[in-house]
Amino acid sequence: MRLNKLTSSVASLVLAFGVTGTAFAVTSAQAAVNASAATSAADFGGIAGLTAACKKEGALNIIADPHDWANYGAIISGFKKKYGVKINEANPNGSSQDEINAANQLKGTKRAPDVFDLGQAVLYANTDILAPYKVTEWANIPASFKAANGLFTKDYGGIMSVGYDASLGTITSLNDLLGSQFAGKVALNGDPTKASAGENGVLMASLANGGSLNDIAPGVAWFKTLAAAGNFINVDPDPATIASGQTPVVFDWDYNQAATVKAFAAAGKKWNVFFPAGALVGAYYNQAVDLYAPHPACARLWMEYVFSPVGQNAWLVGGSRPILTDYMVKTGTINKTALAALPTVKGAAVIATPNQTKAASDYLAANWAAAVGTR
Repeated sequence: MRLNKLTSSVASLVLAFGVTGTAFAVTSAQAAVNASAATSAADFGGIAGLTAACKKEGALNIIADPHDWANYGAIISGFKKKYGVKINEANPNGSSQDEINAANQLKGTKRAPDVFDLGQAVLYANTDILAPYKVTEWANIPASFKAANGLFTKDYGGIMSVGYDASLGTITSLNDLLGSQFAGKVALNGDPTKASAGENGVLMASLANGGSLNDIAPGVAWFKTLAAAGNFINVDPDPATIASGQTPVVFDWDYNQAATVKAFAAAGKKWNVFFPAGALVGAYYNQAVDLYAPHPACARLWMEYVFSPVGQNAWLVGGSRPILTDYMVKTGTINKTALAALPTVKGAAVIATPNQTKAASDYLAANWAAAVGTR
């Protein structure tokens, strides 16, 4: 996210570990390491030692990871099956800010989150509660997509889009949504003052209306007009609201739209996905470990799993763009069928820098509620 335009196949958004050592060596590594201070699997004597330490802890706490978001359901079940560790899931439809709030409120308890999946704005405002950790694949992740000290690593990304029930007609521009046929039908995934998806949805509207990555104001103004027309509904969309018809038009990442496309097809209906010309906005979400994780070994093993070929291909199957795409294409470990299934978009997506995201977040905090109301 530090680049405005990305040039590689990953950056442009076109976009079983080997274990050695004896049981004695693993046990010795376990005894010597403080899991909360471990910065790589090497501190545990390798993946085998890390796995043993996690199994001893017996649980992992995750938060704000809905099963239909970028294939999280398969990732969660895959981790449980591989390691036999219980996963406690909290607030699956929560925002990035909800994750941080929970970490602060539950700090020092067994219920605190072990790991985070954070949008950029919230991430950069809360690096003080992150623990440094570099996964085994660290060297293969582009430098621009990770913190040099290991506090966070970008993992999977997508492009902002508008998904809609095809029975409503065809959308060819965002301004079509201002028409009376969309009264009470348009939703934004997440409060943009708290959630990355919501903020980037407003940013997309800004680019489509003369704004830029440095100026989100036109996007807020456009949503104000949408709300004044009675077309914007301040409801957080999810599979249930979409299936019921409560939110038949949704601003969201393309990988979430992909899940809805499948769900609609299974029901004999069609869900279309629209990318506004000249307003392609991309972003990656960041994986990080809670500095005060109650299950520190499992937190680190989770990081290893989501950045392994299995985890990265699971993101890809979910329609998102894994950060290790280039590397896995090079090494032949990519799921070619899932890669080919990614939607084709015209032009390159732009990604806000941390400073641009901070400025957009500040503007939203000061102006969004007055423009459209609060949830």
